[in-house]
Amino acid sequence: MPVGIGRQAVARSGLIGFFLHACYLGGVFYAIAQGLPAGVAAVVTSLQPVLVSVFAVKVLGEQLRRSQIVGLATGLVGVVLVLGPSINAQIPTPALIAILIALMGSTTATLLQKKLGSDIPLISGTAYQYLFSGCVLGLIALATQETSITWSSRFTAAFIWLIVILSVGAILLLLWLLNTGSAAKVSSLFYLVPPATAVEAFFLFGEKVNTQGFLGIGITALGVWLVMRS
Repeated sequence: MPVGIGRQAVARSGLIGFFLHACYLGGVFYAIAQGLPAGVAAVVTSLQPVLVSVFAVKVLGEQLRRSQIVGLATGLVGVVLVLGPSINAQIPTPALIAILIALMGSTTATLLQKKLGSDIPLISGTAYQYLFSGCVLGLIALATQETSITWSSRFTAAFIWLIVILSVGAILLLLWLLNTGSAAKVSSLFYLVPPATAVEAFFLFGEKVNTQGFLGIGITALGVWLVMRS
């Protein structure tokens, strides 16, 4: 085992990894693969900061100021405004179940990381998270016989992006932020994902952002500022 991490830390890392990678990331990818619109997935997972903040009061003993509560509600309204035009009401049942599992997974993983994982070395703990969740998802893939991959340049580029930017960069940054800040403040940053996606899609793919979208981006930024400010 890596220096400085014992059996209990390995077990805790595996538990956090199961909820963070297998349930959250796996649930989001599976839901989209089953036909869930990306906008709906973003709206559902954007409930995470609200759930984390509510449970953090009981589980972690964190206190929420009135301005933070207002900020959480404001950020959620902004996200809905940004994603409203892209939401399709027709949602396949497997996709709906998967995205709810993803929401549960991200909420649980955030609380567990703050409560049980803050004293685990970041690199070693994250490695065991990937190892455990990889075994779980591998067994699911074998059980469902969905193990074939059609390699292409687009798939390879997406695969590299998911490994380097998402799995290594973003997850390590998320865990580091949770180790150094409150769960409510860190979770509120998830509100910035849909507006940032809308802006990137405008520059990369020419997708236009309407007046409602710009209004939602501004409201979301205001909500995050209310939560994060000292």
